[in-house]
Amino acid sequence: MKKRTLGILSCSVIALTTVAQSTDPVIMNINDKPVYKSEFENVYHKNSGKEVNKEQKSVKEYVDLFSTFKMKVFEAEALGLDTNAAFKTELAGYRKQLAAPYLTDKNVTEALIQEAYDRMKTEVKASHILYRLAEDALPKDTIEAYTRMMIVRDAIMGKNPTPAKVTEYENLLKKSSSALTKSSTKQDTTNYNAKLNSVKNISSIVGSASDKFAAAAQKTSEDPSAVDNKGDLGYFSSLQMVYPFESMAYNTKVGEVSMPVRTRFGYHIVKVADKRPNQGEILTAHIMVKFPKGASDKEKANLKTKIDEIYTKLKAGEKFDELAHQFSDDKPSAEKGGQLQWFGSSRMPIEFETAAFALNNNGDYSEPFTTAYGWHIVKRLDKKGIATFDDMKGEIKQRINKDSRTQAGKASLIAKIKTENNFKENPAVKKEFLKVIDTTVYQGKWESKKASKLGNKELFRLSTKKDGKETVIIYTANDFAKYIESHQTTRPVMDNNMFLQQTYNHFVDETIINYEDSQLESKYPEYRNLLKEYRDGILLFDLTDQKVWSKAVKDTTGLKDFYEKNKNNYLWDERAEVTMYHCANDKIAKEVRALLKKNKSEKEIVETINKTSQLNVTADDITYIKGENKNVDANWKKGVVAADIKNEKEGKITVLVINNLLGKSPKKLAEAKGMVTADYQNYLEKEWLSYLKNKYTVKVNEDVLNTVK
Repeated sequence: MKKRTLGILSCSVIALTTVAQSTDPVIMNINDKPVYKSEFENVYHKNSGKEVNKEQKSVKEYVDLFSTFKMKVFEAEALGLDTNAAFKTELAGYRKQLAAPYLTDKNVTEALIQEAYDRMKTEVKASHILYRLAEDALPKDTIEAYTRMMIVRDAIMGKNPTPAKVTEYENLLKKSSSALTKSSTKQDTTNYNAKLNSVKNISSIVGSASDKFAAAAQKTSEDPSAVDNKGDLGYFSSLQMVYPFESMAYNTKVGEVSMPVRTRFGYHIVKVADKRPNQGEILTAHIMVKFPKGASDKEKANLKTKIDEIYTKLKAGEKFDELAHQFSDDKPSAEKGGQLQWFGSSRMPIEFETAAFALNNNGDYSEPFTTAYGWHIVKRLDKKGIATFDDMKGEIKQRINKDSRTQAGKASLIAKIKTENNFKENPAVKKEFLKVIDTTVYQGKWESKKASKLGNKELFRLSTKKDGKETVIIYTANDFAKYIESHQTTRPVMDNNMFLQQTYNHFVDETIINYEDSQLESKYPEYRNLLKEYRDGILLFDLTDQKVWSKAVKDTTGLKDFYEKNKNNYLWDERAEVTMYHCANDKIAKEVRALLKKNKSEKEIVETINKTSQLNVTADDITYIKGENKNVDANWKKGVVAADIKNEKEGKITVLVINNLLGKSPKKLAEAKGMVTADYQNYLEKEWLSYLKNKYTVKVNEDVLNTVK
């Protein structure tokens, strides 16, 4: 890539610099480093209050906070933290996230969001037939698949293929890359015969069938599930199918069969059986009697006795959640009274979905019914329609960003950038690559030096005019050769023309997007400011961690010294060391008191009294801070407390002994480590700020400061 700037109008660099400075004047200097008004204003507006009558005072007060923040950033840069690999990686990750919304056409994205929401209001019931085709399939394979699809579609529509049409297709099949060759495998032969027979026998497949589409799907579709479901996909809504398929389904009328549509899976034809308003989502609970693996019809019928017994208990008034907990074989939901997750169309077995949505009111439950998994009774807990557009917009946008339709916004942006930057290409140079592309590129072994003769020939260019100057960026054959070398993979051999065109298109698209990415800071001030905030925030975090947070944890010597100098700030309040004897009854309590009078130890008392039962007495040694236990507070002196403590709830009697009273005293470092560490961090931060303020001198331009709104 070569870049050059051509002067269109005479203008001096000095003049441009002066204009830039006057547009964004310096609001302060920190050790002679300029800080511009725009940065201060941007951060201030994000963090300040909104009271108009205090605005000017708030601006002046904010100067100290902002200048301290900038000192820390400059210090991080002085220590080279902005050159660390970890910092660069983290910032690059944030930059990619922040750039994403700018690298697509927002108008297209907004339209796609609205389209997706509008489609969500309707559910489509459709069937399909699929003929698989790789995304990078050769033209002859594409023609073969499309022709086969059209022959089958015609037969479904009542137009059976003529012998001439079958012969034409057979010739196409022989020409395609899937045709039989000397190196063909048994699977190749099977696939070849299946494709040919699907056309030869299509008349007999659909001729007598009541549902021609279902018959054709079951016998010819390359979607494995079609053998069982005859191509029926059930009801679905927006963002549940790949975008081209979804669009074809929504744009096909009920009862009609679509023309073939290409997706990343291959060619489809779609038959739309029904369209209905979105039935929303439902929250249910269920009781399940599970079918054993490989259960016979007789075993399944026998299990109905169990579900019927449960159903009888329900009708008799027993609680659904308790019955689910006791009897349901779906153990995860049984623990929650049978409750399942919210679900909508096509997310549960069709029998379950039908039974659930047939319930009219919350609290209603179904009669027993079966799915492939077992017998069920389902109860409706709640139901809701689709949320409002405003509530769903964020979620839809996230899903679109992961969906193939996002390419529409990207393609639109690329087209705009080409127009704005006078994109101009040289097809003749691109064509010359056909002379240097060979089979090694399909083995991942092609080398860019094979295109060395093409050198710096111009492949395409971008040119822009700004402030009377034209900037031209030229992308050369050498750039493209390096791209091919770095992006090649092991892949099936394909037509070189197709490979070249696909790779060239990818190269141009990536180049255009990368160019736009490189211009974001200059084109969008809000993006530039936000990225700078992220950058400075990461630096500030790393520096503070180094100087304060991690240091306080790792500097054990410093922490001990700080504790010794300040340990009187970490005092225990008055405390009482007590023993509580929890006795089974009054008789046991009297026995405990008798042994205490004999000065027996805690161990001796427990062992003596528990000879007849281990449940007679237990003893707890506890230290209470004054104010924690009302019984201890009421008897704040050493010795056996005269009155027993009765626990009416547990039916036990407690004999309280106050063994020792402790006055206020410093906590040990281990006992107060959390508080000491926090205070040590505050101390380190104050010391660090003092160091920074001594190192950096701040000079505020009051005239500029007074213009901040």
